[in-house]
Amino acid sequence: MKRKALWIVGIGVLGSLAMLTAGQGFAIENDGSPKCSVATLKGRYLFAAQGLVFAPDQTEPAVAASVAGIHVFNGDGTGHDLVTLTLDGIDQHVPNPNNLTYTLNSDCTGTYAVTGTPLTFAVFVSPTGDEVTTINTNAGASSSYPPSRRVWPK
Repeated sequence: MKRKALWIVGIGVLGSLAMLTAGQGFAIENDGSPKCSVATLKGRYLFAAQGLVFAPDQTEPAVAASVAGIHVFNGDGTGHDLVTLTLDGIDQHVPNPNNLTYTLNSDCTGTYAVTGTPLTFAVFVSPTGDEVTTINTNAGASSSYPPSRRVWPK
């Protein structure tokens, strides 16, 4: 009988610990829709895209651009990027890291900006924060990023 009681207590303790360590990635609204916040977007995300860069007065032909890197979101509206950028196949030697700020609305849409640059993006995040996709929103550039998966939670 004593052994059975110890097993029951042990299972209860393990179950309690499991509930304490499990974090909720998102909240649910009363209508059943997901609710995001800046905390939803946290971790490391790989990304890559191709696009075009236009001259400010658009008198010159557009230049092909490719970019790849890692977004690191801190879960508090800040983070940084590690980036490689090429224009017409020439490495632009982007200094790294590039600090960023972001907002995230309850409907899992938001904005993202690279500090000290004119680069701005619209952000769309899965309710769990496991995927993010962005599109460039500043004039003179045209690029969108396919969904990027979180590859590391921190």
